Amino acid sequence: MQASVKWHHDNTFVGTSGSGHAVVFDGNKDDSVAPSPMEMVLMAAGACSSVDVVSILKKSRQQVLGCEVKLSGERAETVPKVFTKLHLHFEVTGINLSDKQVERAVQLSADKYCSVSIMLSGSVAITHSFSVKPADINPAAE
Repeated sequence: MQASVKWHHDNTFVGTSGSGHAVVFDGNKDDSVAPSPMEMVLMAAGACSSVDVVSILKKSRQQVLGCEVKLSGERAETVPKVFTKLHLHFEVTGINLSDKQVERAVQLSADKYCSVSIMLSGSVAITHSFSVKPADINPAAE
């Protein structure tokens, strides 16, 4: 895997992945135009875990219609201001979803599949939680 990061201006940089996708990073504390590198790490953990959770639920024949992970992170007070704690809360929406299957999907992602969170877990306390929401499929509401 390869990537490059090129200075654009001020504290703004453009990262380009080996697959050709570009993303903007902004190190400015005020008036930023893009996420900071640490925000990107936080979002990467959420994206990685979400891919796992949705994939596992689909393979379990669950009728998942939505998945949002809300992330919170605590950082050290002094430099380097690394993450010390991360929490991922999954809000999974679907039809007749099994709480047990959602719990299993979140746990498998945390323990076995999510490369980002597992990599971070060596130095960061990571916790997970979830809630299951029934899909709003009432056509009469229109």
